[in-house]
Amino acid sequence: HTTALSPGKIKQRLINLSKFPLLFILLFLFICSLDTLSSAFQLAGGKVAGDIFQDNVVLSNPVAGLVVGILVTVLVQSSSTSTSIVVSLVASGLLKVKLAVPVIMGTNIGTSVTNTIVAMMQAAERNEFQRAFAGATVHDCFNWLSVLVLLPLEVASGVITHLSQWLVSVFRLQPGEEAPELLKVITEPVTKLIIQLDKCVITGIAMGDEVLRNRSLVKQWCRADTALVMTMWVCSFAVTHYYLFNIYLYMKMKFRTIKHPKVCGIRLFAGRHLFASTELSDLTVGLILLAASLAVLCTCLLLLVKLLNSLLQGQMAKVIHKVINTDLPHPFGWLSGYIAMSVGAGVTFVVQSSSVFTSAMTPLVGIGVISLERAYPLTLGSNIGTTATALLAALASPGNKIVASIQIALCHLLFNVFGILLWYPVPFMRLPIRMAYVLGERTAKYRWFAILYLLLCFLLLPSLVLGLSLAGWQVMAGVGGPFLGITLFIAVVNTMQAHSPRHLPTKLRTWDFLPKWMHSLKPLDRLITKATVCCSFTCEAGQNEEKEDEEPISPHATSVRTQDESGSSQRKEQLAYNNPVLDCLEEIRPGVPVFKLKGLERCNSTPL
Repeated sequence: HTTALSPGKIKQRLINLSKFPLLFILLFLFICSLDTLSSAFQLAGGKVAGDIFQDNVVLSNPVAGLVVGILVTVLVQSSSTSTSIVVSLVASGLLKVKLAVPVIMGTNIGTSVTNTIVAMMQAAERNEFQRAFAGATVHDCFNWLSVLVLLPLEVASGVITHLSQWLVSVFRLQPGEEAPELLKVITEPVTKLIIQLDKCVITGIAMGDEVLRNRSLVKQWCRADTALVMTMWVCSFAVTHYYLFNIYLYMKMKFRTIKHPKVCGIRLFAGRHLFASTELSDLTVGLILLAASLAVLCTCLLLLVKLLNSLLQGQMAKVIHKVINTDLPHPFGWLSGYIAMSVGAGVTFVVQSSSVFTSAMTPLVGIGVISLERAYPLTLGSNIGTTATALLAALASPGNKIVASIQIALCHLLFNVFGILLWYPVPFMRLPIRMAYVLGERTAKYRWFAILYLLLCFLLLPSLVLGLSLAGWQVMAGVGGPFLGITLFIAVVNTMQAHSPRHLPTKLRTWDFLPKWMHSLKPLDRLITKATVCCSFTCEAGQNEEKEDEEPISPHATSVRTQDESGSSQRKEQLAYNNPVLDCLEEIRPGVPVFKLKGLERCNSTPL
């Protein structure tokens, strides 16, 4: 006989079914917020990115070219934008392909900053944050290790440049159709209502066009008719800047930023997006979009994590985890990673963005659905998928740019293929996984380390290297040589300390002979903790004073205040007096306090 479902069970099943469309809605908003975030960064730093590309003397230095690729991609949050600038420079003869290869390597590094930022949104739970940050930084580690090996090899032999040139000549690729827009067909109707940019302005500035420097990136007007708009451009610029007509009107752009739309008596219609008629500067619009997109991104990510946690419970979670992370039966187990790599490449080709794929995968790694060992080949496949999309886009380039576009896309593909051959087939060589584990553990222990990592790897160190390159190769060699030597020495000693300390001199078996701040993050952590506690204590004391001024004193309040004052000295000594940010818990052992940051424990007693 059949058992009738109770109203409670029916309600629960309906709630569970409603979670699936909500999951897709949140994922859609998450992807749209990533696209808007990229536009915001381009508005805030796009012209600066174009200026960086102008100095060919800097780009002639391979290390400086690498740094330029990193900084520009971080500024515009789009590897496709920075790659298109490189293609334009190569096609116009302003940059050689050999000098463009380091820039392409830099764009590969810069594009991995997005999922690292996304991982920081899971800092509310310690274990999730550790897994999510490790899953995000495995991409960074792979890119940095690949650059450390392939950049010197490329400078010495030009292997990537020569191989890409040979492939272009052998296959004789011809112009084809435009790359299919799969995910963008769904997201663009929404993102185009928010903001639309004229990316040709950034490319024009990079090519040295000073006329475009005062042009806004925001598309403020759209054309009513192609012939009329072309006539308007001829009337406006034919006398002084005729080449603008040839370069920019040849490209099939629907919108233009036109300050005086009635130059030739032609009526143009305002573009259909929020900032079509704005008088705000690009920087102001960019900051507004940056704040809004980050708010939507964080909200969607938090809701996605909670929704996935509620869906992936009990037996379902075990089944999904087993299906995703289990290898194929013997003797085909070694193929599992390559299948995952193919899946990553295919999904990235569909969504046409490695940032979207890796950012969407990061929360799944955080909640434990995808293991780090499985996330690694998925990320590598994502790198291949984004180069396939770039190759299809190159085939749709104009005739004067197709050779340069295809060669740059092939250079990007070869860099990732060589990196995979280095750091994946041999299990012992999968160093990015071990490096990501270390970074995840360190970040879970010291939460501020995530911010320090982002600033150092994607802003401060690249800016320092760029500054040294501007000073000349002598200065760069004088500073960079000793730094690399010391870094290599520390890495070798750390490895030997962990695996074969007996082969080291007695003094080098530990770093205890050095000052503690040189080999431990505890002093810095203690300083940051005290600064946070003092700031919170000051705010709380001010609030208490205001309450004392407002509230009347009663006998009961006097007795309570006396009890509070008796224990105030003890609480102040614990550096967490009535602190909403840091709550001092019971001590594990004398002298070693354990703090909890918004519900997360962090113990200072664990040695580095």
